[in-house]
Amino acid sequence: MEDEIVHDKEENKFYKIVNGKEAYLRYIMLDEKTIDMIKTYVPPELRGQGIAAEVVLAGLLYAKENGLSIIPTCSYVETYIERHQEFKELVAE
Repeated sequence: MEDEIVHDKEENKFYKIVNGKEAYLRYIMLDEKTIDMIKTYVPPELRGQGIAAEVVLAGLLYAKENGLSIIPTCSYVETYIERHQEFKELVAE
């Protein structure tokens, strides 16, 4: 399980455990086709290693594979999408 990104649908998050610490992307399903990505968190000692990008990418790929629209409430998700334009089409109007 360590270093693997897990989608916990009951807790509405994508997460990764690194060195016993949890990094995650939390979301809210607004309806069956819209996912609001609300918060990305990486423990301070794990920052700067690309872990936030990994959990956000997992969330974006999940949305794309399931035909969901995204609301990037989290500023990190918004910035990630700006840097990776291939996900821009997923952002809800």
